[in-house]
Amino acid sequence: MVSRVIPVDDFDIVIFGATGDLAHRKILPGLFRRFVAGQIPATARIIGAARTEQDDDGFRAEAASAIAEFAGVKKNDPHLAQFLELLGYTAIDAKGEGGWNALKSRMREGAVHAFYLSVAPSLFGDIAERLAGHGIADDNSRVVVEKPFGRDLASARALNQVLARHFDEHQVYRIDHYLGKETVQNLMAVRFANILFEPLWNAQHVDHVQITVAETVGVAGRGSYYDKSGAIRDMVQNHMMQLLCLIAMEPPYHFDPDAVRDEKLKVIRALEPLKPEDIVRGQYHAEGGDGSYLDDAENPDSRTESYVAMKVRISNWRWQGTPFYLRTGKKLRARTSEIAITFKEPPHSIFDDSGVPKANELVIRLQPNEGMNLKVMIKEPGPGGMRLVQVPLDMSFAVALGADGADMPDAYERLIMDVIRGNQTLFMRGDEVEAAWAWTDPIIEAWEDSKRRPEPYDSGSSGPEEALRLMHRDNRRWRELRA
Repeated sequence: MVSRVIPVDDFDIVIFGATGDLAHRKILPGLFRRFVAGQIPATARIIGAARTEQDDDGFRAEAASAIAEFAGVKKNDPHLAQFLELLGYTAIDAKGEGGWNALKSRMREGAVHAFYLSVAPSLFGDIAERLAGHGIADDNSRVVVEKPFGRDLASARALNQVLARHFDEHQVYRIDHYLGKETVQNLMAVRFANILFEPLWNAQHVDHVQITVAETVGVAGRGSYYDKSGAIRDMVQNHMMQLLCLIAMEPPYHFDPDAVRDEKLKVIRALEPLKPEDIVRGQYHAEGGDGSYLDDAENPDSRTESYVAMKVRISNWRWQGTPFYLRTGKKLRARTSEIAITFKEPPHSIFDDSGVPKANELVIRLQPNEGMNLKVMIKEPGPGGMRLVQVPLDMSFAVALGADGADMPDAYERLIMDVIRGNQTLFMRGDEVEAAWAWTDPIIEAWEDSKRRPEPYDSGSSGPEEALRLMHRDNRRWRELRA
């Protein structure tokens, strides 16, 4: 199966923070790949904007190096030369007046105008004000903002208010790259385009749900940043909350941006306050030649968590009584992101001593090797009676769809193209962000008030022992961490 490439309309996109790490690693390589795929018109314009003083050629050379490194192409690739012709650069003073008139002169009438704010949130207001004040942005412009979108409810509200002074909500695209992953979108297709699962997608048939985002790397190199956020701000409040919403939400009336986001918001508002015994915080210790979290954060007194596990309950008719277990952490045994829906066991076995039927399990893998796996019971092959065995029905997207993994669009590629199309389905709405912080803030405040240090765990392990006990109390087990 060959994926269809649907070209987007002609556009001008301005990347604020174009000399930064995100632009080099994700934004510019993603735009290049979409250009090679034929999705970006040859008339499009990609304008870098940052404090660095350089001309168009300097920015093109910088972009060429980034694309060669992170998109795996050679600098003499003919597609790269064609792509670089789309690029321009304007030095910008985000807090002053320098460069804004020059930027305005580059914008073309009739093209879609998008502004990607790959900068610190403290600059969102300054840039939004100047885009509006200089007449660069209009009522049809789109502005993309990166996380962290606030560090608590108050700061998230303040950022929303800053953007709302200059842009309507339909113009603001709060990007979460997890929602751009192929498997996450396929989750909605599996639920709502197949009658097989949706009748079973409720507390009557689902025993529990596990959502895991595990990383093998620590925080070395970004410890000072991470130490101000921790796992709950860095992962739970945004990425994992979005995955939880997609699993738990009611079917929207239509695959429409606000219809989907309305149902996600209902899930967040139905989350019960977390009990102290239903959450575990951890901090990795040194193992072998690796440093501990305290070493990597360069803060020997840090109480910031590098791991968090929690039992979440949703108070609504669909999910009452079905727990959702979330865990995420650094320096764990394997790098994996997955959602596992464990169904209840059959109420009665007719097979006597041939084996107890095990619960069916649907596992959605986000990384690595995106795909889905459904565990079912079958008869073990061979003579000698009825012996049951559990086997996986495995679907790797790369194999099933006949696509090389390298051909699967990166999440940023898909999301940026959605911005150009004006499709907000996979972007967070302002009230959604605020509702997530309203649930998360009391958890963080309780931790800070308790002054307790996170539970220690060894680098390369599956996390703190206390997290295992969180599941054992319910006679359940975490899924094994494996790549």
